[in-house]
Amino acid sequence: MAAVSLTVPAPRTGFLVVQPLRRKYCAGCRRGPLPMLVLEDAAPRCLDCADLGHLVFLPRGDTALTRRSREESGLSAVVVRFNRRKGRYERQGVLVEEAALTRAEERCLADAEARRRRRTRDARHRAAQDERFAETFAAEILRLLPGCPAGRARGIAAHASLRGSGRVGRSAAGRALSEGAVVSAVVASVRHLDTPYDRLLMSGVPRHEARRRIAADMEARIRTWREGGDGTDETVP
Repeated sequence: MAAVSLTVPAPRTGFLVVQPLRRKYCAGCRRGPLPMLVLEDAAPRCLDCADLGHLVFLPRGDTALTRRSREESGLSAVVVRFNRRKGRYERQGVLVEEAALTRAEERCLADAEARRRRRTRDARHRAAQDERFAETFAAEILRLLPGCPAGRARGIAAHASLRGSGRVGRSAAGRALSEGAVVSAVVASVRHLDTPYDRLLMSGVPRHEARRRIAADMEARIRTWREGGDGTDETVP
């Protein structure tokens, strides 16, 4: 056991407890094999003999809970186990007072609830921002293309400005309401909803050829909206 004690890392603060790989017995009470032990004068001691038996084990994984448990606990210990493959001791968790763990869990739950409320507020704020931007985008569509039906403009704006979509309304140009970006959103909508473009693609027509075939109808619709007409008298094949 003396050889092992030379390789066990010294804790920065508090006590160090080892999870042994081999069967070890307490040098004091002779109980064992021990799941955890403390080395005193190169001899293994069980947690009860080391006056640590009242502590509870908190496995590693939750950094915030571990930190707060140690803050709340008047007595604590770091638990390590030797990793043969890596040739070093690795931290497995901590031993802390049970009441301290309870208080730490309550603090973490309070923080989790606070984070949940913050996420809810942030989501509402983003939704309000998105709604205002979509309204502004729709207004810009109607300014540039006054013949576009108002409901259609709102639909185009909502689609183009959907958060996380990567569509033109979320681009830098779209956020700046540049004419090119706004008209591009309208063109995309007309292409898919007011022409047979999608049917041509589904029938196997190459994309560039499909665009060529519907170009005249699409340009006519955009021109009508730009000039103030509603385009309802146009026939789309």
